[in-house]
Amino acid sequence: MGDETSNVDVNLQRQKEIDEWLPITSSRNAKWWYSAFHNVTAMVGAGVLGLPSAMASLGWGPGIVILILSWVITLYTLWQMIEMHEMVPGKRFDRYHELGQQAFGEKLGLWIVVPQQLICEVGVDIVYMVTGGTSLKNIHDLACKKDCKSIKTTYFIMIFASVHFVISHLPNFNSITGVSLAAAVMSLSYSTIAWTASVHKGVQQGVNYSYKDSTTSGKVLDFFKALGTVAFAYAGHNVVLEIQATIPSTPEKPSKGPMWKGAVVGYIIVALCYFPVALIGYYVFGNNVEGNILTSLQKPEGLIIAANAFVVIHVIGSYQIYAMPVFDMIESVLVKKMHFRPTRILRFTARTVYVAFTMFVAITFPFFDDLLSFFGGFAFAPTTYFIPCIMWLAIYKPKMFSLSWCTNWICIILGLLLMILGPIGGLRAIIIDAKTYKFYS
Repeated sequence: MGDETSNVDVNLQRQKEIDEWLPITSSRNAKWWYSAFHNVTAMVGAGVLGLPSAMASLGWGPGIVILILSWVITLYTLWQMIEMHEMVPGKRFDRYHELGQQAFGEKLGLWIVVPQQLICEVGVDIVYMVTGGTSLKNIHDLACKKDCKSIKTTYFIMIFASVHFVISHLPNFNSITGVSLAAAVMSLSYSTIAWTASVHKGVQQGVNYSYKDSTTSGKVLDFFKALGTVAFAYAGHNVVLEIQATIPSTPEKPSKGPMWKGAVVGYIIVALCYFPVALIGYYVFGNNVEGNILTSLQKPEGLIIAANAFVVIHVIGSYQIYAMPVFDMIESVLVKKMHFRPTRILRFTARTVYVAFTMFVAITFPFFDDLLSFFGGFAFAPTTYFIPCIMWLAIYKPKMFSLSWCTNWICIILGLLLMILGPIGGLRAIIIDAKTYKFYS
């Protein structure tokens, strides 16, 4: 018996050491406002800049309804995730897939959640590489009009990636709090610049609010694509549990209190960023608005350059927030499954390879707004709109036709529609773009 207990102790000790080394579980002393700005950084993505063009494909009525509905549904599913983080007394689900395993079983839970989560997080990182690169290029093009060599977006993406080859080596969530705070402030700033500059510009002459495409099929597919873009804008749920894992918790004061407070503050900021940009941007430019609203606004120059710079800083923060759970997964597999020793060299190698991979993909496929709607519908709709509801039904088993049951089913049906329709529109747009696109140009 003695040998067995000592073995168990050694295993537990090793487990604890590994947990303290992994990025998500290593430090649990975050305050509620950490969760507020981590949430803002994760939520207010570069997706906000695509909202006016989504409005142009949706039209006034449906557009406003869909924006508000998405805000309400995703806030509700966020609340579910926060509640479920500690529903088993004395245990915390620090990662999305651990909650999945609780709801769907050990094997199935992993297979349902992990692929979705990876597509989301790696997808966001790739899109953000493109965004960062494009914004740097915008700055360059705006700042020098005459005698300038035009530099390919490819090189700007490489410049942007160079930052991440350094920052990615910060060990855990709490150590990127500074980066994340800067990013959250930036997202408010550039959203504000985007809509105030639009107001300043005034409604354009001959502004037209009808749908861009003349054919019915074109209108419908653009509508689908816009749904995907909206889904992408409201996606911050993949990292919610991982953020909550950094907050301390006791039975008297569970972590869901401060986390929910942070989430609500975060969501109010999200509304302040999203609604003015989407509505005013569309009101000013009508259906001529570009896929990225900052492209439509060329003047006042200094302000737009500043906005692009803010986007770059924000995307640096967001990239890290989405990369952290991926690093956690990669490092868990390396240490727990392949039994590597948890060393600095291991972490350095794994993270460098990941950054290089996202950079390479971004350089290969830089169709920014179409990628948004494709990934948005395909991977974000499930993790944000309906997987939390399915888990809730599986775990709490509310009575049929009770309020909770109905709400969850409505969310699931809307989410499924999003997941099926969004990528169709995005894929069509990608195909149209790819016809005229030359690789590495």
